[in-house]
Amino acid sequence: MTNHDKAAAVRPLTLAWVRRHLEVGERIVRTEALHGGITAEMRRLTIGTRDGGTRDLVLRSFVDPFYVEHAEDWLTREAGALTLLPGTGVPAPGLVAVDPTAAHCEYPSLLMSHLAGRTVLDDEGLETRVPLLARQLVAIHAVRPAERPRKYVALTTADTVVIPKGADTTAWAAAIDVISQPVPPYEGRFLHRDFQPGNVLFDVPPGRSAGARITGVVDWAATSWGPADLDVAHCSVNLALLHGPAWGLRFTEAYEEAGGMLAAATSERLYWQVRDGLASSEEVQFVAQQWREAGRTELTTRAVEERLDAYVTTLMDTLG
Repeated sequence: MTNHDKAAAVRPLTLAWVRRHLEVGERIVRTEALHGGITAEMRRLTIGTRDGGTRDLVLRSFVDPFYVEHAEDWLTREAGALTLLPGTGVPAPGLVAVDPTAAHCEYPSLLMSHLAGRTVLDDEGLETRVPLLARQLVAIHAVRPAERPRKYVALTTADTVVIPKGADTTAWAAAIDVISQPVPPYEGRFLHRDFQPGNVLFDVPPGRSAGARITGVVDWAATSWGPADLDVAHCSVNLALLHGPAWGLRFTEAYEEAGGMLAAATSERLYWQVRDGLASSEEVQFVAQQWREAGRTELTTRAVEERLDAYVTTLMDTLG
């Protein structure tokens, strides 16, 4: 086996576990670290096949002690989703094997097929990609599992919101008051729970952004049952921080144009949009760093905080 770099080296027990799940005559010929994830180490494994060709797998391992605590739940949910999704029209990796408790590996791990495509975080071609993202999310919400995943978990509370320096404190106080209210009634849907541009793979022909198509949706570890509004809100705030507040609002429109159903009452829509918007306040630094590493070097923590402030203010002005 040849390592692409030192970070790509697979630990011995995990390596042995992976080999047990290969076809007869196959071998690992290369490993490559995949960058961009926050919670887990990701590696692409190139597998030499019996006929002299190759195929790729992806190994996901939770190594950080904080995330290891949650790994059994997350990997079990991800494995369940990857088992459920074939045949639904949602392009997701195929499950090869999972060891959620590290019974056979050094760390909790999941092995899956590798999907073609790449994440696209640039502004160019966004007007084409937003409707594609919306249609894909509508398709995810149309999945009807025989057994529901666990209920969604709210990612913030009124007490944990981090108001950015220099923010419109009046708007933020009003937003915090919104999420302090009782949870609105909702019709449950199958949620990805982290659907956003960083977890969607595209094939974009060179020089033809209008010809883009989605090739995969990844990271199903937070799969939940809850309101469609929550998934829409999460993607909306990510678009707002990546590309500007107007694109967060545009995604909500695109979702409905694609046939998605959101809460009927404006106050209920505001609750979910604001809840996920405020949740982002607690992880701005980590998200900004991830995007800079992916090439968006202008997205400093301060720049992302300013966009978040503008987005929350826009939500309160538009829906409040």
